[in-house]
Amino acid sequence: PELRARYIVGRATLRALLGGELDMAPQDVTIGRGRRGRPQLPGHDLDFNVSHTAGVALFGMTRTRRIGVDIEHGERALNVEGVARKFMTARERTMLAALDPDPRRRALLRLWTCKEAMSKATGDALSAPFRRLDVDLDGLRLADGPAPYAPARMRLVPVEVPDGFLATAALWHEQDPPAAL
Repeated sequence: PELRARYIVGRATLRALLGGELDMAPQDVTIGRGRRGRPQLPGHDLDFNVSHTAGVALFGMTRTRRIGVDIEHGERALNVEGVARKFMTARERTMLAALDPDPRRRALLRLWTCKEAMSKATGDALSAPFRRLDVDLDGLRLADGPAPYAPARMRLVPVEVPDGFLATAALWHEQDPPAAL
């Protein structure tokens, strides 16, 4: 029942936000499915994405490119070495190994929010090539990745969220971007 209530509140909030941006009543907002089931607004240029964890939701919207967002609880317990081995590049694993345990866990969560946000922007979700998406945490940018994850087409933005959480938005140009991204 608690998860159902969260879903209903989250979906109502999403419709209210989208309706406000589209100047229409929330109940008139039609959310469809695009490539690989990615939610979209048929007939509108507004792109959106949603992420939630531990009772906190993050909503992202843009008209200029595709957006993906991810939020994680900063105290989330996880097998850092196992996740790093499965989802991080060799350079990222080397960087993580040089850190003390808690900073290593938080750096892994930041890397995860970046990769998850990018995979949601492209619509690849968990089928994205995470081990080939090389994220540089200094400057928060995609350093390297296979198509369609070209660094020139992807912008990573840290999102201000409540204390105890980490969040990233990924803005993706499907085509070559203008000179200044």
